[in-house]
Amino acid sequence: MKFVINQSEFQSALSIVQKGASTRSTLPILAGIYIEARGDSITLQATDLELSIQYTVNAMVEEEGRAVFPAKLTLDVVKNLSNAAVYVVAEEDSAIITCDTTSFSLKTLDPEDFPGFPKVSTEQEICIPFNMFSQMVKRVEKMVSRDESRPIFTGILVSLEGGSLKMVATDTYRLALAEADLACEAEDFQAVISGAFMRELAALAPSDEGIHLALAENQIVAHYRNTVFINRRIEGNFPNYRMLIPDSYNTRVKVDQQRLTQAVRRMSVIGRADARVVFNISPEAKTLQLTSVEQDVGSAQEVVSCEGEGEELAISFNCSYVLDGLSALGGEEAYLETTTNRQPGIFRSADASDKFLYFVVPISM
Repeated sequence: MKFVINQSEFQSALSIVQKGASTRSTLPILAGIYIEARGDSITLQATDLELSIQYTVNAMVEEEGRAVFPAKLTLDVVKNLSNAAVYVVAEEDSAIITCDTTSFSLKTLDPEDFPGFPKVSTEQEICIPFNMFSQMVKRVEKMVSRDESRPIFTGILVSLEGGSLKMVATDTYRLALAEADLACEAEDFQAVISGAFMRELAALAPSDEGIHLALAENQIVAHYRNTVFINRRIEGNFPNYRMLIPDSYNTRVKVDQQRLTQAVRRMSVIGRADARVVFNISPEAKTLQLTSVEQDVGSAQEVVSCEGEGEELAISFNCSYVLDGLSALGGEEAYLETTTNRQPGIFRSADASDKFLYFVVPISM
């Protein structure tokens, strides 16, 4: 196999595909990137048997062939080459990578041992503008659970119904809901997709193209530009989040979002990042008083001006949870809605066009 490719294009391809290579498997072949040169392009593949990635990029192919390169080492090599033409020659169990006056010789693995790229038959499929997709994922992904013993909470619910696209994530202590109108016609769609996988997709280079999500029997197929991703679908029933969101409130106040964020962050200084902060809400006095107390350390207090309606209320939240929610809100002002100090508090943007919602379960007073 012989081909020539621009260094930056080769590095970009390797950077994307190597995320699918295994770092823990006892099978050395899964720590590699399969590269096949054919026609006027090269195709790169990697898999850890749960996530598979395939990327195709143009190259000057002088001799067709295939080989399996060590994923991390090859990426490190190409990253450190000059931004010029890269010559790759692979024969039997070794390959030579040359750029300008630099040359590396790497051991390769037998391509016959590499698992074939999955061939799946898809059913439902939607296409989402990439910028919309990326923004929605980034707003909800922090609320995905890291507890692998409850797989359903490690995913993001993606649903399309009547042209309304929703993404929901919860770790049972807080929940984020991002919603947007999808202009194109598409069939209804619903799937729970790994939060880690969605983060990887959202981190791809932005473009004006759409990202396609399709369902197979037990897999998710994502297609974006010249890359195909296949990941295991999370099975199970996602919680009925609609039942969790209160349909009314007893108290609602509007506050400057940046001002509130800064105040909550200052409250966390006195204790841990997950310290408790008490919100004393007084719509009549137009004040929101924040208090944080850490035993044997000290206390902090700050008053933030607000406007609102309803009853006075004191409710306590985890500092880091509040900060996660506020960082995902859009607009300059935010609403905080409460019913009682034992029911979730709801944070929304004061901008009616922004349909993002975040609720957080209070800490016992």
